[in-house]
This record gives sequence, C-alpha cells and structure tokens, in this order.
Amino acid sequence: MSPGWARRIQRPLWLMTGACCLMFVQPSEAGELPPPPSGMEAVSDAQLFLELVVNQMNTGRVVAVQQRDGHLFLPASVLAETGMKLPGNPGAEVDLDGLPGLHSEYDSVGQRLLLVVPPQWLPDQFIGNRENYPRTPALSSFGALFNYDLYLNDTDDAGTYLAAWNEVRLFDSWGTLSNTGQYRRTLSGDSVSTLDNGYLRYDTTWRYSDDERMLTYEGGDVISGALPWSNSVRLGGVQFSRDFAVRPDLVTYPLPQFAGEAAVPSSVDLFINGYKSSSTDLQPGPYTLTNIPFINGAGEAVVVTTDALGRQVSTTVPFYVTSSLLQKGLSDFSVAAGTLRRDYGLKDFSYGPGVTSGSLRYGVSDSFTLESHAEAADSLTLGGIGGNWRLGNFGVLNSAISQSRFEGDAGEQLSLGYQYSSQRYSFSWQRLQRRDQYADLSVIDSPYISLSRRSEQATLSVNLERWGSLGAGYFDVRAADDSRTRLLNLSWSKPLWRNSSFYLSANREIGDSNWAVQAQLVIPFDLRGSLAISSERSKAGQSQQRVNYSRSVPTEGGVGFNLGYAKGDGPNYRQADVTWRLQSVQLQAGVYGTSDAETRWADASGSLVWMDRQVFAANRIDDAFVVVSTDGFADIPVRYENQQVGQTDKNGHLLVPWSSAYYRGKYEIDPLNLPANVRSPNVEQRIAVRRGSGYLLEFPLTRVIAASIVLVDAQQRELPLGTGVLHEQSGARTVVGWDGLVYLENLQAQNSLQVTLADGKTCNAQFAVDMQQSQVPLIGPLVCQ
Repeated sequence: MSPGWARRIQRPLWLMTGACCLMFVQPSEAGELPPPPSGMEAVSDAQLFLELVVNQMNTGRVVAVQQRDGHLFLPASVLAETGMKLPGNPGAEVDLDGLPGLHSEYDSVGQRLLLVVPPQWLPDQFIGNRENYPRTPALSSFGALFNYDLYLNDTDDAGTYLAAWNEVRLFDSWGTLSNTGQYRRTLSGDSVSTLDNGYLRYDTTWRYSDDERMLTYEGGDVISGALPWSNSVRLGGVQFSRDFAVRPDLVTYPLPQFAGEAAVPSSVDLFINGYKSSSTDLQPGPYTLTNIPFINGAGEAVVVTTDALGRQVSTTVPFYVTSSLLQKGLSDFSVAAGTLRRDYGLKDFSYGPGVTSGSLRYGVSDSFTLESHAEAADSLTLGGIGGNWRLGNFGVLNSAISQSRFEGDAGEQLSLGYQYSSQRYSFSWQRLQRRDQYADLSVIDSPYISLSRRSEQATLSVNLERWGSLGAGYFDVRAADDSRTRLLNLSWSKPLWRNSSFYLSANREIGDSNWAVQAQLVIPFDLRGSLAISSERSKAGQSQQRVNYSRSVPTEGGVGFNLGYAKGDGPNYRQADVTWRLQSVQLQAGVYGTSDAETRWADASGSLVWMDRQVFAANRIDDAFVVVSTDGFADIPVRYENQQVGQTDKNGHLLVPWSSAYYRGKYEIDPLNLPANVRSPNVEQRIAVRRGSGYLLEFPLTRVIAASIVLVDAQQRELPLGTGVLHEQSGARTVVGWDGLVYLENLQAQNSLQVTLADGKTCNAQFAVDMQQSQVPLIGPLVCQ
C-alpha cells in the first residue's frame, strides 16, 4: 500500500472517531442520560424481578431471576410452588437454558419471564365433583305424628266392614320410634275370621341414622338386608347396616372419567350422547373431567378443547355406566340378628327360632364389585359369594354361588346373569339354579313354603324412534314339585299426536296356543284430564271393551274423579269415584262392580302432627316434614322450593308435609305482610330433615319499638338540624333531622330525651309509647324544656 493511500484511509477513520466521540459526549454535556442497552448482553451478572408466565398463562407471581454469563437461573422451589414437576433431580437452582424440555425467554419490554414446558410437567386438574349438591346435615326436632286411613266397604251379599290403618311415630334427635297396625270391625254380615274384629299390630321399630358415617341402627321388627340372589326375612331383633340413602348428595356407582392435556390455556366442552353437558376453562397441564352427568347404560362422550386462537381438538370416547357397581373402596353391608317373625298379618306377637343374617358388597375396583352373604340358625348354615363385573363397554356380568346345610342335608345355588343397556336397546338375562336340598331362612320356620328349583327370565326392549318402542319378555319357573310355568310377553307402544299414545300387549303361556291381547289408546285433554279406550281378549276367548276418563286432583288441592265402563261377553262393569283433597285431609268415595254384585266404598286419610305444643292436621305424611314458625306472627306467606304452600296460622305456624328425607330443601317467608316495626334478619333457609321425623324451622322475627318524634323549643320552632339527642333509657345517641324530626328505636313505655343545643345548653322532653303497637307512630311536636 502506498503512503498516499494510507493517508486517505487514516483521515476518514479520524473523522469517524471524532464523530463517535461527539455523539457520546454531547448528551452528557447537555445533562441527559444515555439510552439503555438494547439487550442484557451488556450486563454479564444481574438480578431481575420478572413476572412469571408458564405456557402463556400468567401465574400472578413476581420472581427473582439471576443472570450469569448470559444464562437465566431460577430457584427450583419457585417452580415447585407453581405445581411444576421437574424431571430428575434439578438441585436447588435451575439453569433455565440448560434444562432439556424447557424453553425460556426474557421479555424486556413487559419485564416477564416466559416459560414453555411439556404439559405433563404441570399439576393435574380435576374438573367437577361427584356430588349432586352441597351436603346439609339432617336435623330433627321433638314431636309426634299419627297417620290414619279409614276405609268403609259395603258389598252386596257380602256385608259391610270398617278398616282403620294407623301409624304412630315419636321422633327426636335420638331417632324415630314407630308402630303400625290396623283395626277392623264387621258392621253387617257374617264374620269369616277373627281378623274381622279387633286390632292387629304389624310392626314396632326404632330407627336411628347417622348421616355422617352413613350408618343406620334398627331395633324391633326389622326386615333383613339381602342381595339379588338371596332372600329377606322379617325378624324381631336388631340390625346394623350401611345406608347410602342418608346421603343423596353422593354418587355411589363409578362414573367415567375423561383425561387429556392442554399445552396452553383452553376451554373444554363435554358432549354426552350428542347433548352438551358442561363447559369449563382449563389451565395448561393434564386434566381429568369428573363432572359427568348421572346416567346409566352405554353412551358416547365427545370432548372438545379450544385454545385462545380458536383451534379445536375433538376426541370421541365410548363408555358404559351401571348403578349395580360400587366405586372403588366403597362398602355396603347389613347385619341382622333376632327371632323369625311368624304369622305376619295374622297375629300380633308370634316369633320363632333365633337367626342371624349378613350381607356385604365391596368395590374392589371401578369394574368389579364383590358380594357375599351368610345366614345361620340352629338347623341352618348358609354362605355364598359372588360379584358384578363390567365387561368394558359391553355390559355387566353377575354371578354368585352359595351353599347351605339344613337339618343335615346340603344344597347349592348358582346364579348367573347379564345386562346391557343403551339408547337404542337394552337386554337382561338372569338364571337361578338350585340343587339338592338347598334352603335359607325363608323356609326353616315355614313348612308350607319351598324354594323353586330353577328360575330364568330374559327381557329385551328396543327403541324404534318414530315407530315407538318394542318390548319382549320370557319367564320360566320350575317349582319344587317339578311343575313348570313358562310365559311369553310382547308389547309395543307408540306416541301419537299431542301427547296421546297407543299401547299393544300380548302374552301367552308356552304350551297353550291361546293368546291374551290388549290394545289401549290414551288421549290427554289437558294437564289433569285424560281419556283411555281399550279392548282386550282373554286366553279363554272372551272379549271386553273399556272406556275410562280420569281427572287428577290439583297439586294444591281440590277435586278429582274417575269414571269407567266396560262391556263384553260377561256382565257389564262400571265404576265411579271422586277424590276431594283438603289441606287437612283427603276424602274419597266410589262405587264399582256389576249390576249383580256392586261394591260401595269410602275412605278418609290424613295425619295429625304434634310439635311446638300445637296439633296440626294434614294429608298423610309418609316421609319427613317441616313446621315453619314465625314467632307468633300470623298470615305470613311461606314458600317451599319457590312454590307458595300456605300462610302461617294465628299462632305463627305452618305445616309443610311434602319434604323428602335428607333433601336440602329451600324454605322462604314473605316479609311484605309484616308490620312496619317488625324485622326479619333471615327470610330464606335451606335444611334437610331426617327420615320419618319432623323439624321446627324458626324464622326469628324481632318487634322493634320505635317512634318518630318532632322536637320544638318553647316558641314552637323546630330544633335546628344536627342538634344532639340522648335517649336516657337505652343510652342511644342521635341527631335532629329536617323539620325537627328524630327517629328512635328500642323504646320503653316511658321515655326521656336529653337535647344538647348549639350554645351548649341542654333541655329535656318526655313521652310514652304503646308497647303493643303495630306501626311506627309519629309523636309530637314535643316541647324541649
């Protein structure tokens, strides 16, 4: 290179250097700061406080991030607190750029740390729960109940009799004690048995249910628990059992779960059999859907996930649900011991030998439920084991085997069955086979009762959609004396116009060529009335045509009736009855029969309840009930489940007889009818009542003795706005409002006020109020002296 070329090159470099210096120095001389570096490359070591974002989801956390040699480091504990599961053993500090599977990015503008990790590193999400609704502990108050049903029957050439069924219950927090029986009296005609006159006791039982542990304790006359392949017996003794009925908020059978992963925040929609069931927002990570509707049978679920950009992923999953299984780990059992009940319905107190019985069901897995049963008496020992298996999506198989030894003779029982149900069709088959001298508790004290040798049944139903539905059933029973009965039943039903329907059925005994056929057309006229027209032919070849019109009783009470007429090969048949339902009783009367033999009858049924030192009359109460109390205030409207059920009586009570046991019902009062000086801090309550008992539900109402007083001075001028007032009896302080008006509460019969004027002087006023007042009175003007 020549010296001339060197000089040409040096001059521009010198000029560029000077320009750089000028650009750098000039802002400093002007007192301004230099611009920040464009990236973190200019800083080798730094501590940054950044907002943590994982898979596009803002965690809401600000974390301290260390930068060293261009790498970002974060404590492993910080990632663990977000629920992230790091592979291996990362140590106390994590190099975000050196961990395989993790991608990090520093957002300098938004001061954020952006992390992208595999979805399986993130915490699991369980969407939904397995409860029907929030649980409410069941309650019970002290009280008594008397159910009655009076029935009068008068039949031509057969006499007249009166039957009075009754139930007496006493209940409290310790449980329910009940007794049922019937009194019968022949009024005319010949008495055919000792039952025609006198009282007959049925059952006397004490029952207590612990809804926390789902256990029920019984004593007295009880019915032993049983499995589908065993028999129940009546005992006089005690029983201890699992009782899932006390917890209607729980689902005991296994429901399907659908699992997946979301890489970014998304939403998931669940469709069951073509209908949308739920929609939920998801965070990044694996998820499990447990909010499945309570269904039975085979179905198809479609899970659709949608991310923030609108991209959708659809997954179709078939499933099968059956209520005959228990969830994994759940157990259901019953243990009873006592003496066998003899001549039930014939004698008051007749008991036989001592026996014990026990049944157990246990959910080994969500696909298999184990069953076992045992019975014992002086002359009998019995034991059996079985189970229910879900065959994937192809139905449920059940099987059981049990052996017995009765008075030295052994016997065996085998049970096998299969069930499948779907939207289009359902099928069920069950076979029970007994060999040798098999016996159980139902026969050891009943010489005239013997178990059948074999029973078999199969049913099929098919949904033909717009062509209706078709059903078929086959039943085969071989009795202990080797006699055999086989029945075949066919049915077809189809909905028609405007909720009307047509039904056709035919049945016959195999071995007999004759069929019994019935066809029926039902035409509803409105929500309460319907007309039914039918024609039938018996196996003997006799035909009959029937027409029936019925009108149901309104839910709130009123009148309903039923009219029927039949004509055919035999005598003409007619019937007519009417029902009148009041709030306190239900009355019925009717007539039926032919012109040669006619029966007239009448019936009255209802309940008498004693609670809170008052007796209430109502329709028959078979389950739980509630007495609403409004602290003596009458004519207060009461609503149950958003439906008005009546008004409180003169004592401030109303009986609500329609409560279902352990159901979390909503009860409300309408405070609009309350006097102006009465306050109700709570107008709505949700409670559950124990089985067979009642509860006194109190809505506390407070009468506020208040008054508005006009205060004036000696010249009859209203006291100035803001003047201080002291109520000497209660110590309450207030100020004078516009027009000298003062509002005071918690007053007494005689009251005195001390008023502090603006100049510091005081004056006094006295007044009296009526303690039984129903309105807020206006008193005054009062002269403050």
